[in-house]
Parts: sequence; structure tokens; C-alpha cells
Amino acid sequence: MKEILSGNEAIARGAYEAGCLVACAYPGTPSTEILENALKYKEINSSWAPNEKVALEVAIGASFGGGRALCTMKHVGVNVAADPLFTLSYTGVRGGLVLVAADDPEMHSSQNEQDSRNYARFAKVPMLEPADSQECKEFTRLAFELSEQYDTPFMLRSSTRISHGKSVVELGERVTDLPLPKLEKNPAKLVMLPGNAKVRHPLVEQMLVDLSKAAATMPFNRMELRDTSIGIITAGICYQYVREVLPNASTLKLGMVHPLPHDLIREFAASVDVLYVIEELDPFIEDQVKAMGITAVGKEIVSLCGELTPGRLRSAFGLPQPAAIAADKMPGRPPNMCPGCPHRGVFFSLNQLKAYVTGDIGCYTLGFMPPLSAMDTCVCMGASIGMATGVTKVVSDEEKKKVVAVIGDSTFLHTGMNGLMDMVYNNSPATVIILDNSITAMTGRQDNPATGFTLMNEPTNAVNIPLLCKALGVKNTRIINPLDLEETKRVIAEEMARPEPSVIITNKPCVLIKRDDVFQKGPAYAVEDDACSGCRACLKIGCPAIEWRPAADGSKKGKAYIDKLLCTGCDVCRQLCKFDAIGSDK
Repeated sequence: MKEILSGNEAIARGAYEAGCLVACAYPGTPSTEILENALKYKEINSSWAPNEKVALEVAIGASFGGGRALCTMKHVGVNVAADPLFTLSYTGVRGGLVLVAADDPEMHSSQNEQDSRNYARFAKVPMLEPADSQECKEFTRLAFELSEQYDTPFMLRSSTRISHGKSVVELGERVTDLPLPKLEKNPAKLVMLPGNAKVRHPLVEQMLVDLSKAAATMPFNRMELRDTSIGIITAGICYQYVREVLPNASTLKLGMVHPLPHDLIREFAASVDVLYVIEELDPFIEDQVKAMGITAVGKEIVSLCGELTPGRLRSAFGLPQPAAIAADKMPGRPPNMCPGCPHRGVFFSLNQLKAYVTGDIGCYTLGFMPPLSAMDTCVCMGASIGMATGVTKVVSDEEKKKVVAVIGDSTFLHTGMNGLMDMVYNNSPATVIILDNSITAMTGRQDNPATGFTLMNEPTNAVNIPLLCKALGVKNTRIINPLDLEETKRVIAEEMARPEPSVIITNKPCVLIKRDDVFQKGPAYAVEDDACSGCRACLKIGCPAIEWRPAADGSKKGKAYIDKLLCTGCDVCRQLCKFDAIGSDK
């Protein structure tokens, strides 16, 4: 049976066919859909974790218990999970363990371009890299088998194009002959005290040597000899581009990118006249090939930055581009918060108060965009509160009153709690605003420990964020309605003036939340043309439902207009209008 699957769907299918029992993750584009599709298979216990470190630790526990386990995350999530990962390579596994790292070249939805292959080498963990959806499924199955065969976790590297691109996949059956999980004590292997680790480390190094030799004969690494005047070593999505742009070139397609099959690379290099290494981001393969004493061309023609495309590869080899398809120039569509987003009023107020805003990762990062223009820093998940503390340590007492950290509910539970604990412990006089919209919105409205539901849609305990802040030692916690501009601005101003840590929590849900009982759209608003003065005050919140319509005579005068199909009735624009020109549509 065949189906058309995305790479993420195929990875989930591969985990199912491999007999995986546990799948755990923190959502992050482009990896999110793996767990959402693993949910289709009831044999897999699938769950969201508060962060990637916890997700990997859950998978490690399942592996130590004898079950096969899958853990998925985007590239920056591997940073969070690195601590257990580096020791996991020493302990090895019982049940097979596969860690999927989905990279995002070109930064379509990320704050940096990070090459996860470096983590595989640094942590001494083997890595497979599929080139299409069929390989996503097959490599996932294979990774579980090799994990157990070589007593090591396996990484599977994807990328945005592999994760989200679709191709035909031939489905297989789930394996049913795996040993049943059971507890086994083996502290010499699994307790990484220095004495045990010293014994394990040489075994890890020997495993990589053995695997490199074996990989030379494994079918996922293969030579394709055609025109031998040009030979190209490549892997993953880059292989597809090479085959499209240079169909006659000989290729060494690598399915395993760490450890590299040195013997096979030498054989291929000896078979071609000029050797190229085509890869996205870092010269990971290229540097190792050159370290083997083999001459190769790579980053001299292919950029270190951004993702590779067929067009860029043609340019690298000086080939003509295909005729461009004529198309009307489309207007730009910069990212924007949704109509009715509860974050909009908070950032509008912060802008008016001239706050110095340390931001975080989430939909609310769009508070940086004009016309709100109310975010000054953003580095990584959970960093906003720690950065606010750091700023207050160096600026004047007067400037300390301007410092506000902004963080979402899921991000606060991900890694923001530690920052708040530190802020209270060290009595740093900054204000923290937790934007609690009752969901992990940016990655597609996933549940988190504060929503009251698991990934499997089972009701569960919901973390009480106000009580959690109190438990961390926050003496001043206030809850506000972020759609009430007067209240929002007043409370933020009062807490900014407070000479000790304080927390403000907003209490309106995401307008796209999945549960109708949590958010219900209100009546749409409309502009009364006769009352509208054309002052444009309503445009200052940047709501996509509000547009400006020039006057019919072509003069500079015009009127605001609200698209009733987009409007959620949040009431924020009405509060801005000084001429009572906005009200419910009748």
C-alpha cells in the first residue's frame, strides 16, 4: 500500500512500523507534525513535554525500561536537550532510541541557522539524513534497529523541505516480535559516575569506528557512477537538487552523515576527475573529506548561509536559469498578530509607556513589528526574564523602572520559571508579563502543562500559573484583561514603578484556540463613515481586520474600514477611537 506523506508524517509512520512505544517532544517548527501524526497510532504513547530536555529524558527512561522511544525537536531544541544527550552516548540504550532534529536553513521560522550534524559529531552519536519521505520512514525504522545493534542513540536529521515536502511512501507492517519491556538493573552501564564513564568512553569511540567501516557497505550510502568527470558527495535534500540540476554527474549519496564511511569516500573520490561536496549550512562533510587528504570543492561555490535551492545550485555551477514564469507582483505580507489577538493591547501599552522590553519566543515576538514596535531583545526560549534581571544589574535606578520581560505561558513553563526564580532570589526590580493565552499558539495550538489537556486530548491537571509564581516567591502578582486598554496600561505602569520583582498575567485565550468553550467570537465591529474623522488612531494597533480606504476623489482624506469577516469583536479599536466612530456592526 502506498500513500503520499510529508517527511514528518513518514517519520511518525516509521516509528510506528518499528514498534516504537513512546514518543515525546516539545513542539517546534519544522518538527511539530511528527508527534501530531504519531498520535494516530494508539500503540505509541505520545506526549508533549514542558521542554526538549524533559522530552529526551522521558525517551531515555522508556529506552532504559526496554521499549523503543522516539524524541523529536527543532534544531534549537537540541541546545536545550544537549545535557542528557552528551551522557546518553556513554550509557547507550536498551530499547532503541531515535532523536529527530529538524533543521531550518533560511530561518523560515527560527532565530538562527544551526547545523545539527555538528551535535551528532560533538555528542558522539550516529546520524542518518533522509532525502525524501520514503527514506524518512525507512531511516526511522533502520535507526531503531541500528540503535539496538550498536548500543547507542541514533539521531535523524531532517530539514524544513524534507519535513514539509511530500512524496510517495510504501507502507509496511508494524514489527511484533520485539522483546517485552521489563526492568533490568545494570548500574555499571547506566549510572555515569566518573569510574563508570571512563569504562564506557572507549566503547563509544570503538562503536563509531566500527560503524564507519560497516557504513561503507550499507545501502543507504551508495555510489551512483555516471559521467565521472564530475563527482558530487551530498546528502538529504541537497541530493534531490543535485539530481535535478546535474543529472549526468556521478554522486555519492550519503544516508549516514556521522560517522562518515571513509573507505567509500576514498573509493568514490578515486573514481571521478573533480570532486565536489554539496551541502547546506556548515562544511561538515567537506571539512572531513579535506582532512582525509582529498581535494574537493565545496563552500567556495555554495554559501554557508541560507538553504540551497536548484536556482542557487545552477548559479554555483554557472548554469543558465530556466525561463522565469511571468507572474503579477504580489503585495508584501509581513507577519502580524491575528485579529483579536490578546497580546496586541499589551504591546500597544508598552510602546506608550516607553518600556524596555526583553522578549521571548512565541507569537508575541511579533510585538517587535511596526506599528506596535515594542520589543527590544529576543534570543531564545525562556531568556526574557533572565535578560531583564541582567539589564537591571547595570542600568541606573531610574532606567530600571523601564525594564519589562514578556513571555508566553508555554515558554514560561518551558524555561522561563528558572529565570523568575532567579529574579526573585536576587531581588531584581523588573516587571514580568506572562501572556497566558491558554495554548502553545505559534507552532499550531498545541497543549502545554497549563492548558489542562494532554497531547492525547485527555483531561489532566493544569498548572496554576499565579500559584506557581507565588511558590517561586513573587509577592506582587496581578491578573489583567489585556483587551481593556485602560486597565492594561494602568497596571503595567504601576508595576513598572514598583522597586521589587512583580508579575502581571493576562487572562484572555488565543483567538484560534481549538476549544470553543474557551474562546467565542463576538459580534463584528464597523466604522461609521459620518463619524470617522480620518485620524488613523485605530491603525496604531496594526489589526489586520482594519484597513484604510482613501477618499473617492483621490485626496489625502480617507476613512477606516473594518472587515467583518476578520473582526473578532475584541473591542480594542473602539477604545482607541476618540470620535465614537466604531461600534458593533448592526
